[in-house]
Amino acid sequence: MTAPIVIMLLVTAQRLSELLIDRHNRAALLAQGAREYGRGHYPWMVLLHVGWLAGLWDAVLKGSPWNPGPGPVEPVWLAVLLAMQALRLWVQVTLGRRWTTRIIVLDGAPLVRTGPYRFTDHPNYLAVAVEIAALPLAFGMVGYAIVFSILNAAMLAARIRAEDRVLGRRRGPSPAKVKTIRGDRV
Repeated sequence: MTAPIVIMLLVTAQRLSELLIDRHNRAALLAQGAREYGRGHYPWMVLLHVGWLAGLWDAVLKGSPWNPGPGPVEPVWLAVLLAMQALRLWVQVTLGRRWTTRIIVLDGAPLVRTGPYRFTDHPNYLAVAVEIAALPLAFGMVGYAIVFSILNAAMLAARIRAEDRVLGRRRGPSPAKVKTIRGDRV
């Protein structure tokens, strides 16, 4: 088994484990009366991440125009990827049972301002943005990293705007006054 395949197995397992954590935490939060926001963009975010992973698997397993096939892994980009994994774990530990892949707000719960949230409002999105580029760059896939970084930036712009509006971090209508689109608050 080549190093790129091992790395892809680990990243894929990590992403799948996060979906299990999300399912558990989301159910518990909703049972406590929390509400989900931004559902309209969530399927697009999932599609982006699945497409990113699927394209990487394709390139690693059989080569593609993006990448002629598995080769040596760039150690600097692998180190960057590992650092972002540590940041993601720090975010998950800091948020505990409040961590999900969705925008779920429990009324009355204070904003978290400890851990990496002391430094930025969106440490997980920072980690994801860097990972989206770092993993393909570790495999020498510069074009792939650029394309998915642009797509991810567009997704994160919508996601962060929705999250900040709901959490009251930016100007805009309160969650109760947010327009409804297809039955979802955005």
